[in-house]
Amino acid sequence: MSRLERLGGDRVPALVAAATALTIAVGLGAKLAGVDWRTPAQPLNISLQPALSPWAALGLAVLVGSLYAARRLQRAAIGAAWFGLAGFALTLLTRLALNAIRAGPVDWYDVFVVRPHGEGTTEYLPALPALGHGVGPFLDRFDSLVPELPVHAAGNPPGLLLTMHALGIDTAQGLAALTIAIGAMATPALYALARDLFDEATARVAALLFVFVPTSLLYGATSADAMYVAPAILAAVWLVSRRTRTMLLGAAALALSSFLSYALLAIGVWAALVRWRRDGRVAALRIVLACGVAVLAFYLALYLASGFDLLAVLRATHDRYHDGIANVRPYLFYLFGSPAAFLFMLGPVAWLAARALGAGEDTAIALAVVVAVAAVGGYTKGETERIWIFLVPLACLSAARAPRAERLPAILVALTVQAILIEALFTTKW
Repeated sequence: MSRLERLGGDRVPALVAAATALTIAVGLGAKLAGVDWRTPAQPLNISLQPALSPWAALGLAVLVGSLYAARRLQRAAIGAAWFGLAGFALTLLTRLALNAIRAGPVDWYDVFVVRPHGEGTTEYLPALPALGHGVGPFLDRFDSLVPELPVHAAGNPPGLLLTMHALGIDTAQGLAALTIAIGAMATPALYALARDLFDEATARVAALLFVFVPTSLLYGATSADAMYVAPAILAAVWLVSRRTRTMLLGAAALALSSFLSYALLAIGVWAALVRWRRDGRVAALRIVLACGVAVLAFYLALYLASGFDLLAVLRATHDRYHDGIANVRPYLFYLFGSPAAFLFMLGPVAWLAARALGAGEDTAIALAVVVAVAAVGGYTKGETERIWIFLVPLACLSAARAPRAERLPAILVALTVQAILIEALFTTKW
């Protein structure tokens, strides 16, 4: 038995909770002392501003009904396809309900509206004019465009912009609809991943935890990053397969997904670590090699076809990031602050995932390594409630085996209450 396995129990989650609380206390203390790292409640990107709309009663009623439906769904005698479809519908419903509490349906798309001093000016819609001369010139010159693009478009590859251009999406409402619809597909993808790694009962718990975890409810309908979760988890489904062809398909899917967000490459690391723990180093090495070859082949083909120079783009993105808000956010604080913000928004799921980590569970160890590497890398100083949203299903997966079946309804209620309180009492920017 390893030292990690001997810890077990609640000691690891207690340590994680204490470290998270201490980090947030340090950040808030610094804020009160006049040290501003450009985050309202450093490291959390939330501001105290209570608000309720006339839609709040309906939103709360829908959430209560959704909790009842989740309890029934957990034990329902239905097949995998029907459960996945029900999970997708429940995800849509709960995200829309929660995000109508403050200002009604306008909050479903308001974050994308381009207005002076609004968050929409930093999002993707203002970047669309860069495609005015066509896709080819846009990709060929993307590295030179990065310094001038809105910060979210500059910090990610152009995959989402090309998708919006191809679909003709040029309004806040259209982008919101795409975000909400694609984002909700992550639930059935997670359910499929959990069924492959565990069993039916655990898969249902993982999916339902993801539906109600605060990060999912708060940002799933209002942050474009929510769109990246479904393709990331779908790639993970295929990558962890023991069938070579399926694993290679996962590597190809991961390469394509990386054109939406560079961060999604972490899914390949997670999958390799899980297979290492379960099947040994050779299995893990095959995933690493397959992903490496797929990514190189994809970007080489893209360069030959369009002139998109990944290395030049990465240099430009690096410079843009370090010339921006990263300059005023200290590395040492956000080394702990980024994981703390991520864990805080997971609510009780963080505790359950930490228990799995203490017990030496494979997926929990893999997730902990990915989070640690991401924090050390320093490319997400804060805002991890949004940026690391693609890791939230993996936290739910790790947490899924910890609660007994009869305790799940109470856990889902606790998750929902936390999300409601944050939504009603704070502005969350996204």
